[in-house]
Amino acid sequence: MDHLDQLEAESIYILREAFAKLDNIAILWSLGKDSNVVLWLARKAFFGHVPFPVMHVDTEKKFPEMYAFRDRYAKEWGLNFIRELCPPVEDTDPTLPPASRSAARKTLGLQAAVKKHGFNGLVAGIRRDEEAIRAKERYFSPRGADNSWNLKDQPPEFWNQYMTSFPKDVHVRVHPILHWTEIDIWRYTKRENIPLIDLYFSKNGKRYRSLGDQDITNPISSNAATLDEIIEELETTRIPERSGRAMDHESEDAFERLRAAGYL
Repeated sequence: MDHLDQLEAESIYILREAFAKLDNIAILWSLGKDSNVVLWLARKAFFGHVPFPVMHVDTEKKFPEMYAFRDRYAKEWGLNFIRELCPPVEDTDPTLPPASRSAARKTLGLQAAVKKHGFNGLVAGIRRDEEAIRAKERYFSPRGADNSWNLKDQPPEFWNQYMTSFPKDVHVRVHPILHWTEIDIWRYTKRENIPLIDLYFSKNGKRYRSLGDQDITNPISSNAATLDEIIEELETTRIPERSGRAMDHESEDAFERLRAAGYL
């Protein structure tokens, strides 16, 4: 097997483990390149059918292209699609900086969705190389009854052995592409011909490298207008992937506070 085959095989194993060991799970669909790869892997893992709900926690502030993509592929892929809304920004922690406070709406929306549906497992498309605090995650990462994450109290994971049994008052975040890198995502997307939102491709010298809410996400300078050009760009760039995310430029501990409270 080549590198992409090995990545795919381990991710499919993790998805099947989650389905076998957790009673009530859902995939979190952010509509971006990473969660689209997770959905693609889930369809491969279960022979073309995703056997659990696919949930979008909606801030109602995404780009129109993202909503059009969601509506199209939720239908084309035959997903058991769930849409849950986020509360207003006034309900979030007022001590957070503005962009982080806006992002925190998703944490509260997710908490409400977990309680509403009784999920004990949530599959998410995060990667270690995205942000320093995410590098501390596990493939099967427990969250407290209040959705909080204690990064100092995570289960050990050695030799593809994962803890999958947890107390009933917690839910588990499952991260099947934790070991992937950004360029792995793009190379796999190209190989598998996975559908993409065209905001990732350059127009007039700008493109989005990471997609979020319109009011807290900015494009980067780039002439990469094809998959091959994006891959070539990533082979040499030193610009962080999340450089276009406003909250990553706020106070030093803002993202860590969001993650500890349950943010994706």
